[in-house]
Amino acid sequence: MKYDFDKIIDRSGTNSVKYDLRRAYFKHKDVIPLWVADMDFETPDFIIDAMQNRLQHPIMGYSIRSREYTRSICTWLQERHNWTVRANEISFSPGVVPGLVMATLAFSNPGDSILVQSPVYFPFYITVQENNRKLVYNPLKETPQGYIIDFDDLEEKLKQGVKMLMFSNPHNPVGRAWLEGELENLLDLCEQYDVLILSDEIHADLVFKPNKHTPLASLSKRAAMRTITYMAASKTFNVAGLSTAFVVIQNKELMQKYNQILEAMHLFAGNIMGAVATKAAFDQGNLWREQMLDYVSGNIDFVDEFLKARLPKISFIRPEATYLLWLDFRALGWEQKKLVDFLINKAGVGLNDGSIFSPGGEGFMRMNVACPRAILEKALVQISEAFN
Repeated sequence: MKYDFDKIIDRSGTNSVKYDLRRAYFKHKDVIPLWVADMDFETPDFIIDAMQNRLQHPIMGYSIRSREYTRSICTWLQERHNWTVRANEISFSPGVVPGLVMATLAFSNPGDSILVQSPVYFPFYITVQENNRKLVYNPLKETPQGYIIDFDDLEEKLKQGVKMLMFSNPHNPVGRAWLEGELENLLDLCEQYDVLILSDEIHADLVFKPNKHTPLASLSKRAAMRTITYMAASKTFNVAGLSTAFVVIQNKELMQKYNQILEAMHLFAGNIMGAVATKAAFDQGNLWREQMLDYVSGNIDFVDEFLKARLPKISFIRPEATYLLWLDFRALGWEQKKLVDFLINKAGVGLNDGSIFSPGGEGFMRMNVACPRAILEKALVQISEAFN
């Protein structure tokens, strides 16, 4: 079956964050929205069919996540990532960020230090700071080939008494699919300084060939005992609005403490459709996923060629994973405020301000390219014409 990713769907008026908050966020309701990290592709038909099938039953009462749901996750992880996970090693969260919050509450105390590797997904910062923990930065090193971990700086920071590391794998926004050697080095240091790793792996199934995703906890027994892994079908299959993620914890003591917080906050129930959609995605979704990744890779090619031909002062390092481009505008020599204003008010395009991923985000903007190519082309043409 051939899926159509060129179809343009009007999402306005559907209470979409990406579309219906444009006026609130950008002060303009008509900017082309390439910001929020969900797709403008149709949610796959097999997921919609599974949800519609469930709707044939007229009662939507309290529900549980079935054995079949859990089995579909275990099978997906085994087949896609060569990672053996048992059913009793899977817990729940209504999204990765709530899961990070619950782990922060379960495994640290106010005033404890939590390390992040900037520039990184900005809710990491919010989770640490709004729960009265101390934020410690281990900035990534920028190289011509891409970003790498600064292990010397990391060790210096861990020596100071860091309690936990929030790790983005693959990395949002810089698009790295970390290599096994990098993960082993990270693990060695965290083991040496007794640091718990919270590994956000929600982009695990959005890796472009020949790169591969390695779940950190899959490396070894010692990795599994020190890592809490967050995953979901949401980014890959465009079902983020169903607020359903799963948490893999292979350390029984850590699982018990995490579940205590989950139950204390009464967040364990989830929702019927989130479970239905996740099972359908993992049971039937690999062909759709592969075609979607091919299309997004073509979008990345298109942006690359367009920028080189018409906007050579804007560049990016090709992502190994995610449908997010970390666009570098620094050659313009503009202040961030001027850059953001230009893109919104002159070009009519809404991107994520790189400074919210700071430190290291000044001069950058994040662009979501999981959309029909015609929309992407229109946005790039508007940027080019605004410059001219």
